[in-house]
Amino acid sequence: MAAQNDLHIEVPEDKLGQEHVPMSIQKDFDFSQRGQWLRAAVLGATDGLVSVASLMMGVGAVKHDVRAMILTGFAGLVAGACSMAIGEFVSVYSQRDVEVAQMKRDARIAGNNKESGKEALPNPFQAAAASALAFMLGAIMPLLAAAFIVDHKVRLGVVVATVTLALVVFGWIGAIIGRTPVMKSCFRILVGGWMAMAITFGLTKWIGSTGL
Repeated sequence: MAAQNDLHIEVPEDKLGQEHVPMSIQKDFDFSQRGQWLRAAVLGATDGLVSVASLMMGVGAVKHDVRAMILTGFAGLVAGACSMAIGEFVSVYSQRDVEVAQMKRDARIAGNNKESGKEALPNPFQAAAASALAFMLGAIMPLLAAAFIVDHKVRLGVVVATVTLALVVFGWIGAIIGRTPVMKSCFRILVGGWMAMAITFGLTKWIGSTGL
């Protein structure tokens, strides 16, 4: 009688599989890969924006010629993009070497000759390309803003306004990626950009006035 009263419910295998699919996808998907190149892209764009705008403000402090300002900004764009790409490549490749060495040590300890987890390693080429392209994207903003303005004072004001708006956008993006307070992130990056432009403008103006 007891055997007849036992209740046995079969659960379809496909249902079990469906229940485990979302968890498996979340476990297999590595968000650190996306976060790495997004971070490099935001930093590259911010660096390009601030450094090239500061160069242009420095030249604008002693020269009223728009051609000199644009040429200086363009040279800064090319040099900065190359520098960012090389620096990011070397940095990420060094990190990759460290992680590969650690993986080999772990494999030897576990007695396993196979190297697993290579798909999770940082990609130096991706990081370098993202950093260089982002730098150029940020650097081209003040260049385009100043290219078609003849009046010197108006040109400087437009460059500052363009950089201010772009810094707020970059600060917001960085806060979303890093999950940090938006206001603090925008305030920090905005003050930093203003300081960079003001210091470059002031020092160049001072050195130019001394006749050096």
